[in-house]
Amino acid sequence: MGKKSIAAMTAALVAGSLLTGVPHAGAQAAERGPDASPQPAGTAGVPGVDLDTVTIPELQARMADGSLTSSTLTKAYLRRIETVDPKIHSVLRTSPNALRAAAASDARHRRGKVLGPLDGIPVLLKDNVNTRDMPTTAGSLALAGNPPDTDAVLVTRLRKAGAVILGKTNLSEWANFRSAKPTSGWSAVGGQTNNPYVLDRNPCGSSSGSAAALAASLAQVAIGTETDGSIVCPAGMNGVVGHKPSLGLVSPSGVVPISAEQDTAGPMARNVIDTALTLEVLSDHQGSRGDAARSGGPKALPGPRSRPGASSHQDPAAGQVAGRMAGQAATGLRGKRIGLWRLPSLGPDVDAVMTRTATKLRKAGAVVVEVTPPYQARLAELEFPALLSEFHRDINAYLGTRKGPRNLAELIEFNRTHPEEQTCFAGQELFEKARAAPPTTDPGYKAMRAELKNLSSRSLDETLAAHHLDAIAAPTNPPAWTTDCARGDNDVIPSSTPAAVAGYPSLSVPAGSVNELPVGLLLMAGNHQDTELLSLGAAVEHRLKAWRAPRYLPTIGSGAAR
Repeated sequence: MGKKSIAAMTAALVAGSLLTGVPHAGAQAAERGPDASPQPAGTAGVPGVDLDTVTIPELQARMADGSLTSSTLTKAYLRRIETVDPKIHSVLRTSPNALRAAAASDARHRRGKVLGPLDGIPVLLKDNVNTRDMPTTAGSLALAGNPPDTDAVLVTRLRKAGAVILGKTNLSEWANFRSAKPTSGWSAVGGQTNNPYVLDRNPCGSSSGSAAALAASLAQVAIGTETDGSIVCPAGMNGVVGHKPSLGLVSPSGVVPISAEQDTAGPMARNVIDTALTLEVLSDHQGSRGDAARSGGPKALPGPRSRPGASSHQDPAAGQVAGRMAGQAATGLRGKRIGLWRLPSLGPDVDAVMTRTATKLRKAGAVVVEVTPPYQARLAELEFPALLSEFHRDINAYLGTRKGPRNLAELIEFNRTHPEEQTCFAGQELFEKARAAPPTTDPGYKAMRAELKNLSSRSLDETLAAHHLDAIAAPTNPPAWTTDCARGDNDVIPSSTPAAVAGYPSLSVPAGSVNELPVGLLLMAGNHQDTELLSLGAAVEHRLKAWRAPRYLPTIGSGAAR
């Protein structure tokens, strides 16, 4: 991850955010523009706090001075879930222990024994992340019975950091790895998640509920998972921030898998600073090193160091960099070199957003050059067959830890005999292809995965080196298409593939919109350059200022936007 640690980077970002601040609630409402709708009726939040725009450092500052409690914050988010979520269907369930965890955090704050920056902060989890006190279903009725016996490693880390686990979010069933024509955001357990900006449009998948819930301000942060695009596409399409970490940085233990060679959980939030602070908690070099070694992934990096009784905004490192960080937002792009991969296949409206983005970055002092990373056709040809073999191996191993179907064959039979699993789409072609795929011990499979790793790494490394780039940028997503179970998704989005297959980090930040529909800017960097990427993302976010609150419109226009 380079010379700087995640902890040092987040301390610097926190210092900058506290020094520069954000506008008060009235100013924030003005920034939304004359067309922005007010908060949905019945969602009174926290006095003096705009849940749409408040950051974790600001919340921690309030909790430190006694003007806010975690209990008050948690209750406000629970009220929003109750009143707003019926529009978008993003939250499957809330935790019975959330208010108890908030009260414990309040007691620590009173004693001055804060566990870190996430102490008392409400977090939603994608429902393929194991929780011992709530069901973990991957959206499937096959797993809707008893909860897992233990938490996922990342959940253990969140609990130890004092985070309030608020509940579980809906997802594309089996992380969109069941049908050849899936509908993102749909699961048999949770039904269809809607895009908060335009309700008949799709939220993208598979971390659909996590992204939509954040757009609707139903939690401060959320956890998504990605094999290829499943964090960054929902983040882009719902106008929030999503970070896919370097492979191995976050432990995959206890997360329903597709492929150990590509899977990672990652943080999602409404701003980069909250995303970075959450990654600081999730990253675990000891647990991740073992997981990465097992999967053949890269070694993980040293995780953050915290000291009891000190939240991140009180860290001495923040004071050491405060002067430099005060001006970071204005100067953070000066001299940076960014390669723009336009992807015209996503349409002229998206390309126009990229043109406007490039202009803003250049005005901020960045050098933007046009690039086309090589080997993309070959990556597209090889990735899917490799994932089929890996899914068969990894889902069998996971199902062996749960009650219900014990392997892929039994899971296929479950879907055949349960009509509720076929209410949006009936197909399970990917399951059937995975069952028939060569095992991961097959020499042909091994050669395929080796070529994938080689070409995906070279695709990014060669492009970064040839143009002396700090990062590669591309559109994260097209405008959201109309949700249609009969047609399925319209989601051939190639920008996420190089970093996903290589195991390199990627970060989506809001870039603009086409009509009412958000478009994200996907930033990609070299292996384990998460720190540098998040720092760059914070500067890009500040320059673009593209976030805006959703208006929950019933529909706009017609057809599947492209």
